[in-house]
Amino acid sequence: MIYRTEHPKPQFKREGYINLNGLWEFEQDYSASGEERKLYEKAAAFTKQINVPFCQESVLSGIGETDFINSVWYRRTLTLTSDQLENRIILHFGAVDYIATVYINGVKCGSHKGGYVSFSFDISDYVNEGENIITVHAEDDTRSRLIPSGKQSHLYASHGCFYTRTTGIWQTVWVELVPKTHIEKVKYFTDPENGVLNIHASLAGAAQFCAEAFWEGKSVGKVEASFSGGFASVSMPLAEKHLWQVGKGGLYELVLTYGEDRVESYFGLRSVKLDGYKFLINGKSVFQRLVLDQGFYPDGIYTAPSDSEL
Repeated sequence: MIYRTEHPKPQFKREGYINLNGLWEFEQDYSASGEERKLYEKAAAFTKQINVPFCQESVLSGIGETDFINSVWYRRTLTLTSDQLENRIILHFGAVDYIATVYINGVKCGSHKGGYVSFSFDISDYVNEGENIITVHAEDDTRSRLIPSGKQSHLYASHGCFYTRTTGIWQTVWVELVPKTHIEKVKYFTDPENGVLNIHASLAGAAQFCAEAFWEGKSVGKVEASFSGGFASVSMPLAEKHLWQVGKGGLYELVLTYGEDRVESYFGLRSVKLDGYKFLINGKSVFQRLVLDQGFYPDGIYTAPSDSEL
């Protein structure tokens, strides 16, 4: 069974993406010698399978190994067509705890440090038409005080408020097919008082940038401007002002285009301020009654099996 099939980044959604969750080949590197043994090469032997995006310690991964194993390897194939290769091929990881090194067809294409941060690599120069091999080496020493590990237990068993560890991939892995001229990233700054959405964007290539906002399917704002790449900033007045309210959250839909690139997104129109000891939403004082959610799941540990369980 493949879990977490929904789009992993709904506020920056492109249609051209491939979800890579599901069964991957897997190898536990007990002696941390996998680099020397060249486990990134095509001929390397992998003896197990793991269900991504669940960590090896979880039941849902199919492994269920809760002992300390600080080095693990993943491998799977990715098939690409000549049409797909006309785009930039971006490989995304929702999270890998703690150090991830990624190889494409046996060649190292990048590494990332940080077990709670999403990251990506442009693998366009490493892939070919047909079958490609993705290999991931994850390293995580929970007993090291130099590695942030939250409430992961540094003892063999759970104790107190410290629980089963998470090693390796624990969020969705996916590939995006992105036009060469595209939107790299965006940030939204809302002005509820004046009913305006300010958009800051990083762009690649020269094209016409367009942003259009919708409320319940009706267009309520649109802005267009030409850019030659780099940083761009636009302001969009909204014809209808619908505030995001406590207990009645309302979101505007947003469509961004840049050349052939099209991104679906959303935003909420609200203000958040502190006034002395008062917490204000849209200028009104709100009493906060908060709940601590430690975010551990009996079968998935760090990873919720589904949106509904999350």
